Amino acid sequence: MTGKLYGVGVGPGDPELVTVKAARLIHDADVIAFHSARHGRSNAKTVAAPYFRDGQIMEQLVYPVTTEDTDDYQGEIDTFYEEAAAKLAAHLDAGRDVVVLAAGDPFFYGSYMHMHKRLKDRYEWEVVPGVTSVSGASAVLGTPLVERDEVLTILPGTLPPAELATRLADTDSAAILKLGRTFGNVRAALEASGRLDGAWYVERATTGRQKMSPLADVDPETVPYFSIAVLPSQSRPAKPKGEVVVVGLGPGSRDWLTPEARQELEAADELVGYSTYLNRVPLRPGQKRHLSHNQVESERAAFALDLARKGARVAVVSSGDPGVFAMATAVLEVAAETADVPVRVLPGVTAANAVAAKAGAPLGHDYAVISLSDRLKPWDVIAERLEATAKADLVIAIYNPASKARTHQVADMRDLLLRHRSPETPVVVGRDVGGPEEEIRVLTLGALDPATIDMRCLLIIGSSQTVVTGAGVVFTPRRYPTT
Repeated sequence: MTGKLYGVGVGPGDPELVTVKAARLIHDADVIAFHSARHGRSNAKTVAAPYFRDGQIMEQLVYPVTTEDTDDYQGEIDTFYEEAAAKLAAHLDAGRDVVVLAAGDPFFYGSYMHMHKRLKDRYEWEVVPGVTSVSGASAVLGTPLVERDEVLTILPGTLPPAELATRLADTDSAAILKLGRTFGNVRAALEASGRLDGAWYVERATTGRQKMSPLADVDPETVPYFSIAVLPSQSRPAKPKGEVVVVGLGPGSRDWLTPEARQELEAADELVGYSTYLNRVPLRPGQKRHLSHNQVESERAAFALDLARKGARVAVVSSGDPGVFAMATAVLEVAAETADVPVRVLPGVTAANAVAAKAGAPLGHDYAVISLSDRLKPWDVIAERLEATAKADLVIAIYNPASKARTHQVADMRDLLLRHRSPETPVVVGRDVGGPEEEIRVLTLGALDPATIDMRCLLIIGSSQTVVTGAGVVFTPRRYPTT
């Protein structure tokens, strides 16, 4: 008969915060397992020591490396977890009950979870929750973490500072763990998000070595790993007035949506946009969506600004990058008339870069970006710009080449460019890039058939230096020949 595996949380540091059940299981176990660094000390073992009894087997699981010791940290740590699990399995197979100690709670950034994943399907198991470091820090500060319908966000300090700042700015209260060498980045993120003044630092909460102070006063050189940054509920600044954020969705795939854009979309009270683009954003409960057709940019911008004046946090969605033939200009133009609503613009992967990456690197040298749509500017202006870029031997990225109502532009463009460029000039045609019907074609300017081009296409017209390899890869060298 095999033994039973227990993952036992021992709380944040005070042995009296070990639960009655955890104390009983620790006392009764045949084997006590605990993780430690190479120095051999274990906070979890120290907390649990009052509940040990004579005759128990102590199984120390020593981490072999830190992130600074090796170029293959994940590979070496995975091997360690496999070996540690094998040691515990040997005890379990021998019929011994094994308690794996976990500081705080076993499933809250705890080492026990790696043993659990490897052993849970082979042995009977039980997890005993413990008081987390977050709860311990809140208790010693004497301040609530959250009240009523507030939101608490738990963050690891290992996140990039920009992502930390964005998440901190968008929550009522927060706890940031894994400090130590990450403290400098955490402090910078708190300052960037405007939350530094309300942040507290707690070190080794509930123990005899406990320290607390405003986080802004802490010397980064003194911060150990077992410390935590806390933003209590009352630290959140007064809710700002409404704002409009213009968000670039990228050309199609959710993989090309930036983390910053995703967070803004999730945080918005109201979403505004062209229906085709807005339908790409996942539904979120409580969020209002306002869809419209594609030729009411100014009206859509005015509507979004009006929602913000009423206190809403509004995201205006745009395909690709909102500053490239898209909604950013429309919103900023309308907003400039009154200047009473803050507007932010978040970049996105634009279609030219997406198509270029799929083809190779055709935009590797100087290039121009031109829209063939004459809905907002006359064709004569477009023709003059095409001719100027053709004479300058620039690679040209062509947006909005054709639509049901605009059928002559691609042919006119081709004929104009052929006055200055060889018929063998490479052309990349990207259609629905990032979408389910993605297609990349590489052909020549002389062979470009306008009938195959529609509004879902983006064209890249090469320069005299653009190369197509035998494998169909297109690139424009960064070096230009001297005359």
